[in-house]
Amino acid sequence: MAMTGGGVELVHPPCFHHRSKTTSWTEQPTRLPICAALSKQGHRFLTSVATTDDPATTARLIRKFVASSSKSVALDAISHLVTPVNTSFSRLSPLAFPLYYEINKASWFNWNAKLIADVIASLHNHQRFNEAQTLISEVETKLGSKERDICNFYCNLMDSHSKHQSKQGILDSYERIKQLPSHSSSIYLKKRSYESIIGCLSVINLPNQAESLMVEMKNKGLKASIFEYRSISYAYGRLGLFEDMKRVIALMENEGFELDLIMSNMVLSSLGLHNELLEMASWLKRMKRSKTLFSVRTYNSVLNHCPTIMSIVEHPKEMKPISLEELLKNLKDDESSVIQELVDPLVLGESMELTSLELKLDLHGMHLGSAYLILLQWFDDLRIRYGTKNDGIPNKVTVVCGVGKHSVVRGESPVKELVKEMMRQMKSPLKIDRKNVGCFVAHGKVFMNWLCHISKGKTMQEGHTEPITSPVCNINCFSIT
Repeated sequence: MAMTGGGVELVHPPCFHHRSKTTSWTEQPTRLPICAALSKQGHRFLTSVATTDDPATTARLIRKFVASSSKSVALDAISHLVTPVNTSFSRLSPLAFPLYYEINKASWFNWNAKLIADVIASLHNHQRFNEAQTLISEVETKLGSKERDICNFYCNLMDSHSKHQSKQGILDSYERIKQLPSHSSSIYLKKRSYESIIGCLSVINLPNQAESLMVEMKNKGLKASIFEYRSISYAYGRLGLFEDMKRVIALMENEGFELDLIMSNMVLSSLGLHNELLEMASWLKRMKRSKTLFSVRTYNSVLNHCPTIMSIVEHPKEMKPISLEELLKNLKDDESSVIQELVDPLVLGESMELTSLELKLDLHGMHLGSAYLILLQWFDDLRIRYGTKNDGIPNKVTVVCGVGKHSVVRGESPVKELVKEMMRQMKSPLKIDRKNVGCFVAHGKVFMNWLCHISKGKTMQEGHTEPITSPVCNINCFSIT
């Protein structure tokens, strides 16, 4: 791989090989995990190619890597190269071009529009326009006169360009769809292309243009879906244009669409992004009035923007482990109001499983703030449930954190590190399981005795003589199965 002032000089790969039919729009191929951690084998491969300036050596390393790798490892590597997220290997992104060609020849490879669209958008973003156009031309040759499949490809390409914030790339792809012979007469092509362009312009924070296209879409007799309304309102919200956000939500409701959990979580995230904590508390009340059930994502959307909570979990070694009641006392009024509205026994209950043999708390899917708050809820709930009795205590207590497979750095789980530090400071009997390092385990009675002990202030809060309870908790958050 020759490094020059203009970038990486690549050996042009062999001709494009076709191994299967294109994936149709209805199949919706899985998105590549663009923010996932790089596998060890992939890391060794990219490290190797980064240390050579010989094109022939680079080509040999690529062939060797694909030949010796599983499907998941090879796709993981190319997804890492095309991600818009800045990584230590970002300068190697143009290698996605020859790597894609080599992957395309593998016996396990099934062609799909999403992968090649990601590669093209990445090349375009790095100004490798000739290589990007080479792939586009080969896609059009492959798909021939299959206009729906061509439309699907360009919609995927718009989506990929939006990840790189490329307005021109989005518009160019949209114009190509409009040039299809049957675009003016095909409802499918028009609706599909409108959906993509509106969504992508919203992603790159151009909601005014997206909304104008939605109006144009309606004027042509096409009904907008909830997707378009969500995309546009969320874009307005991210920009802090809350009146426009609410206006679009009102339009959505007037069209008969319900204000669902997905949209509510988007609103909460938008408000939090601009530190509108009291508005977040008000929105949570509205969700309760409309009987919209909270989820782990609701917790994530809210707690990611609570400054005190985030300060605690981002500096766990400086953290003072406290109860939920004590946490509320230490928060400012606006943040306290948010937490009091947020705490929901149903979310805790859905994260737990209780049998006569084991009590399990699963923190998968939770961001740091959510894991912290759920743990505090859990401790309070167990104090109430088992504080005055010893019967019904399961043999084993388990907290599941995961081992960091989906973390930015593979094998380093931020939630696991947070729990580990909390347990250390609280002198908890919960320890990392030798058989499964993604779990903390303890004997049931030992754990409950410890919990009763700290509730009387022996470890955390000197001076308390009564079990700590919180007015925001509900003791009936789980049942024995």
